[in-house]
Amino acid sequence: MADLKMPDLNSVIIAGNLTSDPSFRRTSNGTPVANFYIASNRRYKDNNGQWRENVCYVGVVAWYKLAESCAENLHKSSAVLVDGELQSRVWKNEDGSTRNVVEIKARRIQFLNKRADAGEVAAPEEEYEPVAIEEPARSTAETPAAVPSQQEDSKNEFNFGYDNLKL
Repeated sequence: MADLKMPDLNSVIIAGNLTSDPSFRRTSNGTPVANFYIASNRRYKDNNGQWRENVCYVGVVAWYKLAESCAENLHKSSAVLVDGELQSRVWKNEDGSTRNVVEIKARRIQFLNKRADAGEVAAPEEEYEPVAIEEPARSTAETPAAVPSQQEDSKNEFNFGYDNLKL
């Protein structure tokens, strides 16, 4: 039993909204990096039956193409789903004090907001008129013989009532 080892697992999936615009920079060797914080909310009922909300603020770091994509597409209050791993960093401030931070190193980031093209403005739904599209009439010579009639179809036990739909 002493030979058993716990497998290494470091994986995080979290959804939230950006608390501010991402900060984008390049390292001294030109590698792109983006840093931002997200707020992830959790609603729950307390012991008195009152709804409460708990907010967790989490730092995220993205590298390379992912960092460039974040800088181009994300802004304050953007909704994101982040898949990554936890990492910790330690550094010394200018005053000599040691700082430690735990953040998510992103592997994938899903942008959850709809993207609006700059030149396009979406019209309200009320302005759209439904258009009925009808299938062109076929001659009896074009009708395949293997297609059952509606009466035969209604006897079929797998008929879910779709035979009256006009598509």
